[in-house]
Amino acid sequence: MNVEQYIEHLEYKGFIFGDDAKGFIFFGKEMTDSSDQVVKAAIEITLKAQKTFDGSFYISLLEALKERRVLTRRKALQFAEESNLLN
Repeated sequence: MNVEQYIEHLEYKGFIFGDDAKGFIFFGKEMTDSSDQVVKAAIEITLKAQKTFDGSFYISLLEALKERRVLTRRKALQFAEESNLLN
C-alpha cells in the first residue's frame, strides 16, 4: 500500500486529512526523501502521539528518522518508544 492508499484507508476509518495535511505529508516525504514505509510509520506515530494529524510534529519526526537512518516501520516505532513519543 502506498502513501496515498494509506491515507485513503485512514480516512475510511474516520481520520480526516484536509488538503493542508496531505500537503504536509507529501512535502515531508519529498523533503526527507523518505520511503513510503517510513512515511506511513511517521503518519501512524503522529496520529498516536498527537491524537490528530499535526504537520509540524510529523515533519520533525520524519527529519529525526532520516537523521538516524531509520528505514523500516519497526525501527520507526522502536525510535518512537525510546523517545517517549507514544506515552
